[in-house]
This record gives sequence, structure tokens and C-alpha cells, in this order.
Amino acid sequence: MRVNRTRWIVLAVVVLAVVAFFAFDLGRWLDFDTLKAAQGDIEAFRDARPVLASLLYFGVYVAVTALSLPGAAVMTLAGGAVFGLGWGLLLVSFASTVGATLAFLIVRLIAREPVQRRYGDKLKVINAGIEREGAFYLFALRLVPLFPFFLINIVMALTPMRTWTFYWVSQVGMLAGTAVYVNAGTQLARLDSPEGILSPALILSFALLGIFPLLARRALEMLRRRRVYRGWERPRRYDRNLIVIGAGAAGLVSAYIAATVKAKVTLVEKHRMGGDCLNYGCVPSKALIRTARLLDEIRRSADYGIRSAHADFDFGEAMERVQRVIAEVAPHDSRERYEGLGVEVLEGTARLTGPWSVEITGADGTARTLTSRAIVLATGAEPLIPPLPGLAEAGYLTSDTVWNLRVCPRRLLVLGGGPIGCELAQTFHRLGAQVTLVHRGARLLPREDPEISEMLQRRLLDEGMDLRLQSEGQRVETGEAGKRLVVQRDGREEAIEFDEILVAVGRAPRLEGFGLDALGIRTGRTIEVNEFLQATYPNIYACGDAAGPYQFTHAAAHMAWFASVNALFGMFRRFRVDYSVIPWTTFTDPEIARVGLSEQEARAQGIRFEVTTYGIDDLDRAIADGEARGMVKVLTPPGKDRILGVTIAGHHAGELLAEFVLAMKAGLGLNRILGTIHVYPTMAEANKYVAGEWKKAHKPEPILRWLQRFHAWRRG
Repeated sequence: MRVNRTRWIVLAVVVLAVVAFFAFDLGRWLDFDTLKAAQGDIEAFRDARPVLASLLYFGVYVAVTALSLPGAAVMTLAGGAVFGLGWGLLLVSFASTVGATLAFLIVRLIAREPVQRRYGDKLKVINAGIEREGAFYLFALRLVPLFPFFLINIVMALTPMRTWTFYWVSQVGMLAGTAVYVNAGTQLARLDSPEGILSPALILSFALLGIFPLLARRALEMLRRRRVYRGWERPRRYDRNLIVIGAGAAGLVSAYIAATVKAKVTLVEKHRMGGDCLNYGCVPSKALIRTARLLDEIRRSADYGIRSAHADFDFGEAMERVQRVIAEVAPHDSRERYEGLGVEVLEGTARLTGPWSVEITGADGTARTLTSRAIVLATGAEPLIPPLPGLAEAGYLTSDTVWNLRVCPRRLLVLGGGPIGCELAQTFHRLGAQVTLVHRGARLLPREDPEISEMLQRRLLDEGMDLRLQSEGQRVETGEAGKRLVVQRDGREEAIEFDEILVAVGRAPRLEGFGLDALGIRTGRTIEVNEFLQATYPNIYACGDAAGPYQFTHAAAHMAWFASVNALFGMFRRFRVDYSVIPWTTFTDPEIARVGLSEQEARAQGIRFEVTTYGIDDLDRAIADGEARGMVKVLTPPGKDRILGVTIAGHHAGELLAEFVLAMKAGLGLNRILGTIHVYPTMAEANKYVAGEWKKAHKPEPILRWLQRFHAWRRG
């Protein structure tokens, strides 16, 4: 509240000062002809009172520039004419910088918060660029007099640039142009107008000078490169244009792109082509989920008018079907296909032996070393195993090894309430296991909004699953009576008996065994990369689960485009990876799909929003299919139809989300979705109906009241 009051007071003072300047025609004292006519009187005052003259001049100059009033150029000439080149340059340099900084602070106080609040999402790229290289941008602008002085102050004030950075860069950047004007002022009697100061040749010189910061940045990058590569000898020639380590989604896409543009590329995989998604993740889990869903529908056959239905289900055969599905999809990612595309595929382990060299050891132990101008690390991730005492001794399953089962566990304990844990817990429960899901948090799927988590939680409880939330695993005990997990809950210990335990607490990037430490490649939870997906060495890139921040197959493929294109063509142009529209789906029942912000994320980031929801229980197709449950939830800025985020919970939510993903990517709002014809009856109509709910909430009530009167008048 105090900030708003201060903002209005400052705005009022500025407006009054500007109005007074023009109302009393004070600009006539900052006119070029007036300056020339009064030069003698001003110099006489300076000779009589030099200190006072300097202070008055400094104060007026600061006021003129702080309020962005016309006359700064004439004031600069006056500095040279009255005080000479040395003292005049000193006065003008500091006065102009102080005034510009005051203008910067005034605009920042009045306008930055409202502008960022309203247009913050559109300004993300600009804000990031200013935070990263704002000093270079400002320096380049200050060196070129063609860019309006006051406009630079205003624009920079709306960005995250630090005040001190703005001050010192302005002080240095304006020095050359200031010197030209002050020097011209020393020859005031010979000038006919301020426009005569800047000749075309001088303007061109300043423009060339303005390129200097960009050249300096390139030079700094080259120095950083030389420092990074110090001690390494660059090959005279390279065996490959690109070497890709890992044949999961990220590696396959990277190799595919390289082969498409006719680069010589080698893809190294030590185990199975297709990576985790094909062999252990997306494909097998969805195949098994389909079987489990069919069993659930058979159990609910009475809901569809079928008096009796029975499934002669065999768990082992269902798991064999999973393997058949993997085998049917595998040709899409096969060695034969990629070799046909022009990719050299090598089976073996890969280890970096230098910034441009990779040692590849085959299954027979033979090793060879290849050099490459660029390398892409797409090493993927693996299940994270918590340091739980007794776990290793008892034995455990993960999302990688669970597919080896051929007998359904009678009592399955699932550790972890994230997407993988929830998907597999519900699936195995529907396949006949007694499932207990243990989760340390207060609710499942903590990244989603509370009502979405609650919706899934209710469904799992209705199906008969045992949920143990806010339960922290302490140890696993194995004895004659069997296995049990001891958890701490509400300050007490509880023991949960099980036959098999499935660990699903997350996945950790594979960082060991690739020579990263030996090369000094920085890693944290993932391989550290910049916005171009470059690792510590600029010619080494990382993408997919190994680099994060999203562990999704489609996100890995998305990152791979940026990594491979930058690796092959970065000398011409580099592309910053874009995470602005990344969708995902948790394939439980109901499915939970999201793109963009959730409500809890928007609150945490201080983003203003409004929420529009539509209940799928009211959708005709959902009612006809017996799937009338779930919701569509859309976040938009207050009063606007622009989409900030969408969460859908319900049947086929992943497919329904695609329309919103496209809308966000293309910058389309809810009005455009509302104006799009959707087939009746389909689940996709839910997207149109939620747009209709937004429209109803924003209908123009005053106009509608006038229309009501109009129609009443028309009826007589």
C-alpha cells in the first residue's frame, strides 16, 4: 500500500514539473539561439561566481535529464561553451549519468511493476537477456547517439537491470558522445545549429563503435573457450561431425537430425536401442495399463448393461503381451533403421577421453577411439534407489525390472507416490495384487494442484487400494515370517508386510562411467548445461534425462533438436532451448494431463491469474461412455483469454490436452477455441465448454442490459 502511495506521489510530482515546464515556456531558455545570444552574460556570471555557476548548471542538467525534457543537447553544448572541454566534460558526464539514473528510478517506481505484472510472460526472453548480458546491450546503445537518450532510460527501467549496472555502464558508454558535444560547444560561435555537430561520417563511426561490445563479448567467449580447452590438443581433422552417446529418445533424435543433414554421425549404445522408454518405461507400462483397464471394465460390466462378464486372466500371458508390444514397436528405433538412414551404430560403452575424443569398448573388449567436432551426451536416467536399511537384502523391483515378473505378487508394496508409483500401483491392483502405496508426502502427485491429487486419491481408495501417506520408510526387515517395511507415521512406527516391494521414488541421471569427472565436466543432479545445452566444453552438449529439467520422452526429443542443431551449425547461429510449452500426462485412471502453470505454481511465482473449470461429469460423451468424472481447469490472466496453464483430469486427458498445447504454442486464446467447431459427441468438446465457461464469466453485463431494453422496445 505504501509503495502504491509513493508511486502516485512521484507520478504527480513529475507530471506537475513537466506541465510547468511547458506552461511557463521554460524551454525557451534551452534554445540554441538563446544560448548563443546569452553566451557572454553566462560567461560573465561564471567568472564572478564559478562554484555557484557549476552547481546551478549541474542541477539544471540533472533536472532536465531526469524529467526527460527537451534541451539536453543544448545543455551539453553550453557545458563546453561556458566551462571548456575539461571541466565541462566532467560536469556533463556526471550530470547526464545522474539524471539518466534518476529517470531510470522514476520510471522503475512508476511503471515496472504494473508492466511486468501484465506482460511478464511476454517479456521473459527480454528479461532473461538483460539479466544475462544487459551491460553489453546498454553499452552498445549508449555508444550510438542515434538511439534517443530518454528512451533508453525508460526501456531499461522496465527490465530487471540493476541500478548500479545502469549507472556505471551509462557513465562509460556516454563518454565518447558527450566529449564530441562538449568539444563542439567550445566552438559555439562557429555552429549554426546542433544538427551540424554529427556528420554522417561521425554517426557511422559511432555506429561502428556500438558494435564494439558485441565484438568484446565474442572475444570474451573465445578467451573462455581457450581457458576451458587449455592443456588439450585439438585434432587436425575429425573422424566424425557428431558422436552421440546413448540411443534413447534424445540420442535417437540427435542422430536422426545429423544424418538428415548429411553429417557423418556415430551413435553409441551399450545395451538396447530405444532406451528406457521403449524397453522399460512408456511402451511396456502403457501396454500393461491397457490390460488392467480392460479387466476393470469387465468388473464394471453391469454399468454397461451386461449382467455377467468374466475374464480368464493369466498374468504371465499379459506380461508376454507386453514383450510382444515392445518387439512390435522396436523396429522404429532399431539399429537397422538408423543404419539405413546413414547413422553408424556401435554397440558398446563410450567414455570421453578428451573434448573431441571418445573411446568405445565393444562387448568383446576391443576398444577404438573416434574423434568428433561435437559430442552429444544423451545417457538417460535410471531408477533412484533410496538408502533404506535392509532393502538390498530383501530384494526389490524397479520400473526397469518389474517387467521380468511372470507371477503377480500377492502383496505388492509400492514406495513412492509420484507418476510412476501411482501408475504401477493402480495397474497391479487391477491385475489382482493387494497393493499398498507408501508415500512420504501429504498427497499423491505433489506437482499437481490439491484437488487433482484428491481426485486420484479418491479413485484409488474407491478401488480398494491401501494408501499410507505421510509415511517415511525407516528400514526393511526380513525374517521367517516374511518381509515387511517399517515406516514412521505421526511419530509412531508401523510395519507393512509385503511379498514384493517396487521402488518408484524417482529417476537419477546416468552420470558415471562416461569420463565426465576426468574431463572436469560440471555436474550436479544432472549434467550442467547452458541455454544452448552446452556442457563445460562448448563442443560437448547434453540433452534428455541426463540434462533435465524434465524427464519425459517428448521433452528429451525436443531438447535433442536444439542440441544437435547447435552442435552442427552453432558457428552460424545458436538456438536457446525453449521449455515454455512442455506437456505431460500421468496415465492413471483418471488420466492427469498438464501444460503450463498449475495454480500452486502460479501462486508461488506471484503471477496473477483467474481459474475457469468445467466438470467432465456434465459432458454428453463422457456420460455415454460411463466415464463421467474429471475436470478441465484453465488458468488465464485476469480479464484475458490467454492461456497460462491447463490441467485435465479424466478419460483420455492426454489426447484432450493436445489442443491446448497447440493453442499455447501458437499464442491462441480461449476465444479461438470457443470459435472452433468440435465434433459432437466427443470428449474434445470439454475444451470448448471450458472456453464457454470463461466467456460466460466475462460477458458484458452493461451491454446485455441495454440489449434487453432494446428487445423490450422492439416488442412494443
